[in-house]
Amino acid sequence: MLKSLTNPDKPFTLGILGGGQLAKMLASAAYRLGINVAIIENHINSPAGELTKLDFPQGWFNKEELDRFIEASDLITLENEFIDPDILEYISKKKKVFPSPQTMRLVQDKFIQKETFKNSGLPLPFFEKIDSIEELLNFSKSVSYPFVLKARKYGYDGYGNATIFNEENAIEAYNKFKESNSNRELLAEKFVDFTKELAVIVARNSSGQIEVYPCVETVQYRHICHEVIAPAEIEEKIRKEAQKIAVKCVESISGVGVFGVELFLTKNNDILVNEIAPRPHNSGHYTIESNYTSQFENCIRAVCDLPLGSAKMYVPASVMINLLGTRSGSGVPENITKLLKHNNIFLHLYNKKESRNGRKMGHITAVANTQSEARAIAVSAAKSIIW
Repeated sequence: MLKSLTNPDKPFTLGILGGGQLAKMLASAAYRLGINVAIIENHINSPAGELTKLDFPQGWFNKEELDRFIEASDLITLENEFIDPDILEYISKKKKVFPSPQTMRLVQDKFIQKETFKNSGLPLPFFEKIDSIEELLNFSKSVSYPFVLKARKYGYDGYGNATIFNEENAIEAYNKFKESNSNRELLAEKFVDFTKELAVIVARNSSGQIEVYPCVETVQYRHICHEVIAPAEIEEKIRKEAQKIAVKCVESISGVGVFGVELFLTKNNDILVNEIAPRPHNSGHYTIESNYTSQFENCIRAVCDLPLGSAKMYVPASVMINLLGTRSGSGVPENITKLLKHNNIFLHLYNKKESRNGRKMGHITAVANTQSEARAIAVSAAKSIIW
């Protein structure tokens, strides 16, 4: 058990900025290691906040609450990339925080992120920042339709992305982005005609030790991840190249913690970087049941500069399916009895208080001898839950 840095008679306390499902799964891994958890979130009854007495629901915009959270923590990490780096700078003057404010400044703005990767020689789709409708229309002439218009900050699960098919569509999307926030910065990116979307989780500690998880395939619908297939059913040389690129992405931002690197596999078997998430990633949930060390445990080990655990799978195949909300209302499913009758599945419900269409309410992981067998089990189980 780690000891507190300020009181050796108390266990170590890891502070987590954010209280959603990622923080909840981080907390579960921390408790297994004998580490206490403090949670700060901008509302009460967060999924992770309900797991600890050290819950700070007034959030990081409340200076007094933030100071109390910092005081209760020995070291701090985060579960989302939307916290202003200035807040992380403030925290870092009092306690260590990983990923660092410097890393977050390179990641949070997707244009800066892509510029950083480009300058490191990483393969990317063609992109440009967009500051006006004129620049957007000029971009369309250089790449042709379709292409993608993105918010540079605060986009997730399809929020902040728009696929552009013609000039009218481009103007409409630009105005829609600006209506929600006139100062919102945008970028445009060439559409990638990919055969698969891939992802690799990378763990890296302050000492420079790295553990690389298997390359997986993610199945997206309307920019939301529906399934993760582990390992990806691709040639071994492509898997290794994806892992190599993912490591270079993390090293280029001096990342400490766990990072999810999203990639495109083109028809020519080229790999292009989509983006990076500086935290545990949806594509790594399968690791809880399928790998010697889950992404959540290795995140804790990494930020605490502990030896990293093996990222290898100990099962032949694994498939994770997200349980997405299909209605607005209570976050409690009507009945899980039918689901629990399935064998070889692992159910995770996030205890979110409200459901809405497309919101991630939980996930199912199935393990088997082949990817197709695992997927059949997971799909059957997912269909049996009623929201």
